[in-house]
Amino acid sequence: MPSPFPGMDPWLELSGVFPDLHNSLITYLREAINAALPAGYVATTSNRVWIDTVLRREPDVSVFGADSPPTNGYHATEHFAEAGMVAVAIDPVSEPWEEPYLEIVSSDGDRLVTAIEVLSLSNKKPGDSGRSSYLQKQNEFRRGGVNLVEIDLLRGGTHTTVVSLDRLRKLVPAYDYHICVTAVGDPNHCQVKGFRMMDRLPAIHVPLDPGIRPVIVELQPILDRIYDTGKYRRLAKYERKTPEPALTPEQQQWADNILKGSS
Repeated sequence: MPSPFPGMDPWLELSGVFPDLHNSLITYLREAINAALPAGYVATTSNRVWIDTVLRREPDVSVFGADSPPTNGYHATEHFAEAGMVAVAIDPVSEPWEEPYLEIVSSDGDRLVTAIEVLSLSNKKPGDSGRSSYLQKQNEFRRGGVNLVEIDLLRGGTHTTVVSLDRLRKLVPAYDYHICVTAVGDPNHCQVKGFRMMDRLPAIHVPLDPGIRPVIVELQPILDRIYDTGKYRRLAKYERKTPEPALTPEQQQWADNILKGSS
C-alpha cells in the first residue's frame, strides 16, 4: 500500500526514519538510473567517510557482545596497579561514519562523470562533521568538472545545496523540497526545481557528458516502491508521532484530512 500522501511524506523526515529512507533511495535510484543509462556509463554506489567525535553509534554486537571472553574477576588494570602505574583518563576513540551516494562513471570505471546526492540529516546540521564532509565533497565535484545532482527531501536544517538560499527563494518562492543540478557544460549556473508537500515528486534530469542527453528518472514511483518494501507505514506511526519539523497549521489540516481518508 503506497503512502497516503501524493508526494514526499512528512512523517518520513523523522530522525528515526529518514536515515533508512536515505539509504533505500540510494539503492533504488541506482537501479532506476542504470536502467536508463546509455552505453558507456554505469551508476555505482560510493561512500563518504568522516570521523564522528560525539560517539553516537552503538557498539557492534558481533564485536562487543555477550560472547566476549570472561575476565574471571581479574581486570587488566590490576596488573598495572601492581606495577605502580596510575590510570589517566584519555579522550574516547572517534567513530568513523559512512554515508552512501551515487556516482555515474564511464564503463571502464576510469572517469567520474556525475555525482548524485540525497541530502541527509547530518548534511544539513550546523557543526556536524557530516556537513563539513559533504560541503568539502561538493566543492571537489565542482572544481573537478563533475556534474552534481542534489536532492533535498528535508524541510529542516541549514540550506546546503549549491544554489544560494537567497537566489532559490527568489526563483522558487514557495517550496518545501528542491532539486539542484550543476552541469559541467554550464558551470556558472545551476538548474533548480522546487516542489511542495502537496505535489508529486518530480523527475530528475541527470546530466552526463556534453553532447549526451540527460537521463530522466521519475522519483515518485521510486518513493512509492520504497514505502511498500520498507514497511514505512509502521515506522511513521501517524497516530502517535508528529512530523519533524512541525507542519504549518495549513499543512497540518491538509495532512489530517489525508490521513483520515486513508484510515
